[in-house]
Amino acid sequence: MAGLSYRVCARCVMDTTDPDIVFDADGVCNHCHEHLRAIATDVFHGEDGRNRLEAIAEDIKRQNRDKPYDCIIGVSGGVDSSYTAWLVKDLGLRPLAVHLDNGWNSVIAVSNIAHQIEALDIDLYTHVIDWEEYKDIQRAFLKASVPDVEVPTDHAINAIMFSVAQKFGIRTVMRGGNVNTESHHPPRWSQGHMDYGYIHDVHAKFGSGKVKTFPHLNFLQFLQLFRGGFVDTIDILNFADYSREKALARIESDLGWKDYGGKHHESVFTRWFQGVYLPRKFDFDKRKMHLSSLISTGQISRDQARAQLQQPTYDEALQEEDCDFVAKKLGFTRAELDAIMAAPPAFFDDFDSWGKRLEGPVARAAKNVYRSVKRARG
Repeated sequence: MAGLSYRVCARCVMDTTDPDIVFDADGVCNHCHEHLRAIATDVFHGEDGRNRLEAIAEDIKRQNRDKPYDCIIGVSGGVDSSYTAWLVKDLGLRPLAVHLDNGWNSVIAVSNIAHQIEALDIDLYTHVIDWEEYKDIQRAFLKASVPDVEVPTDHAINAIMFSVAQKFGIRTVMRGGNVNTESHHPPRWSQGHMDYGYIHDVHAKFGSGKVKTFPHLNFLQFLQLFRGGFVDTIDILNFADYSREKALARIESDLGWKDYGGKHHESVFTRWFQGVYLPRKFDFDKRKMHLSSLISTGQISRDQARAQLQQPTYDEALQEEDCDFVAKKLGFTRAELDAIMAAPPAFFDDFDSWGKRLEGPVARAAKNVYRSVKRARG
């Protein structure tokens, strides 16, 4: 951000802590414009949304009438995934819930998952990650000094869901991502989620062990994701006039859901990553993204968002407890973790990645391999 004077969007609360932000003549940022385009093309309201959703559900039921499950859903104990589970069952679908246990779940998150599985009568598939291997990957990302420390978790979650879908012959993954509450994403703040080439390079440079069991996409699967995918992914909440406030009321009433604090704080590591690591090391406050989404959909006012941003990301005493806990669990001394926090930042483009390779000569060979495999499979 060198040489960039501070500025905030005239419509939301995104600002020049996103080094790539662009403003129009009226002072409105590129994220707001992208959000409006997404609302126009990807979000369906009221009766139209419900009709489309019911048509999708009926089609999925027909395709899977002879199978034990219609679709895959991911569960974390959070608001979005819990409401997704409720909505899928409300549509009469038979989902298989998939959960990745990466060693960081809060007690409340575990309880929330158990309650919703029981209340909705859903089967649960849990993949427990190899902790020592995963710890080495997380240590590598912190030592690499990048803001993308949650990328390995996000990648593994998607890899497991896709793997389970293929195992059971299920074509559809219902996701809780949505435009209403999760837009305004600055790529510099986090990227490379589906790119195992990036994860591999970071670990190769800063890790110490071998990766043998970490769930990940292979290169051909990575290519397929950008050519129609090997599963259908549906952001179901984009059809449901999704409101976090209404969703909370529903899941608290029907599923016995308990609040764990801030957005994505169902994971202790994610709470620390979003509330301590990113703001202190990079001056990236992900609350700005989430609040800007809510402003853009009229769920809160800009003044309310600014007031929230004046408050600490979460309780400051708990922040210090989390620093000690994260350091100990990952095998750092507190001094070593503090040194990581103070080290010069690095970013996605500083490392090798499959995406980067596709921009060069390797792309032609990869495309030929993909076409050959596709022809062989008929």
